[in-house]
Amino acid sequence: MTDIKMKKVSDYLWEIPKHGNMRVPARIYATETMVKDILSDNAPEQAANVAHLPGIVNYSMAMPDIHWGYGFPIGGVAAFDVKNGVISPGGVGYDINCGVRLMASKLSKDDVLPKIRELVTSLFQHVPTGVGAKGELRVSQGVEKKVLVDGARWAVKNGYGAENDLEYIEEHGRMHGANPSVVSKKALERGRSQLGTLGSGNHFLEVGYVSEIYDNEAARVLGLELDQVTVIIHCGSRGFGYQVCDDYIGVMNKAVQKYGIELPDRQLCCAPINSPEGQEYLDAMRCAINYAFANRQVIGAWTREAFEEALKLSPNDVGLRVVYEVAHNIAKFETHKVNGKDKEVCVHRKGATRAFAPGVKGIPDAYNKIGQPVLIPGDMGRYSYVLVGAEGAMENTFGSTCHGAGRAMSRRKAKKIAKGRSIVRELEDRGIYVKASSRRTVDEEISEAYKDVSNVVDACQLAGISRKVAQLKPLGCIKG
Repeated sequence: MTDIKMKKVSDYLWEIPKHGNMRVPARIYATETMVKDILSDNAPEQAANVAHLPGIVNYSMAMPDIHWGYGFPIGGVAAFDVKNGVISPGGVGYDINCGVRLMASKLSKDDVLPKIRELVTSLFQHVPTGVGAKGELRVSQGVEKKVLVDGARWAVKNGYGAENDLEYIEEHGRMHGANPSVVSKKALERGRSQLGTLGSGNHFLEVGYVSEIYDNEAARVLGLELDQVTVIIHCGSRGFGYQVCDDYIGVMNKAVQKYGIELPDRQLCCAPINSPEGQEYLDAMRCAINYAFANRQVIGAWTREAFEEALKLSPNDVGLRVVYEVAHNIAKFETHKVNGKDKEVCVHRKGATRAFAPGVKGIPDAYNKIGQPVLIPGDMGRYSYVLVGAEGAMENTFGSTCHGAGRAMSRRKAKKIAKGRSIVRELEDRGIYVKASSRRTVDEEISEAYKDVSNVVDACQLAGISRKVAQLKPLGCIKG
């Protein structure tokens, strides 16, 4: 257990005061009942360590789903001055642009339940899953580089989905500034065969339904209604993004020495934003961001095909459309109010979601009056949530909120608890059908391994950084 001391600022906010070489305080968004669990690992200490980095603005922050990560805690948010701040791969994460897509259909729960087994099987056959999974989609190195530049736009141009999908993806599915020339051969090799694959761990594709609505107007604008069948796709940049991160951690370890940056933890290795090392990492990171956007776009297209085949319905009758897609592991240049003035900063969100309030530039026109949709997956046995961004996020968290439930125990401990149980059967007894490439993955991802995501989203709503719109419950799920 960490010996970090925190003081209570409000019912939803805690602060680690500036001490030692911290440049700013660290702040953790959580209710009092969540704090004991949060203090049970080293994540708060990691939030304090982030506050040592050059050029950090206002606070090092962590969302209610905070848990231990590499360098930054998962759930960490930090903004850096573009002139004298740094960029840190540990503040983005290994799975660059791990994110979530929500799709909504024209179908009701009653339409799908009689064929849920066939549907889950069809999805498992259409979407490759698992560690090192390779998809049917093979691309040459030249085509792969186009994917890295164009992201989801490449997928749409090549028949995976529709042009209209792009309007409802963060950054319209393409991050400008990607430069494949700064990506290693090893990263390119790893990425070439994994486009259109789900991966393993906490990645999943879930068929669910709208179980509760909290904000009728926002739900109407998003086109969500009770008992409507939905799909959540949660995955990222696969081995490509992992390799980009790994390559540049090596680069940043040397940059720390070159630029005389003192760190409390070497996992926070970084470089000045305007340095050659910083600029090259940003260019490579954007390639991985675009790879992930393309990956989810391809999976989304195959999901539509799986629905049509399993349910024997036309594309129009299924009607799967993109509600929105968000990124969880990303660094972006944005303009925010700092001390009452507009300031450009580089916002690191690691296991955190952009949550822009109504009227802020960057939200699809159709959603401008309600705010940016925020998609918060839970675990495969409970529920997930749809939120929208709120004014408090713009005022206090650089337009950020939580990203999920957050792990409550290690994968090793989860496997120990699951030993001797049939988790798939337990879920099936509750009406949730799961197919996975290995039993180990299912055991590691038991509901007990995660915080109750309802507590996480309630804390964010209490803090005014996002607002609940709807709850989604699972009917079926595929995992790696």
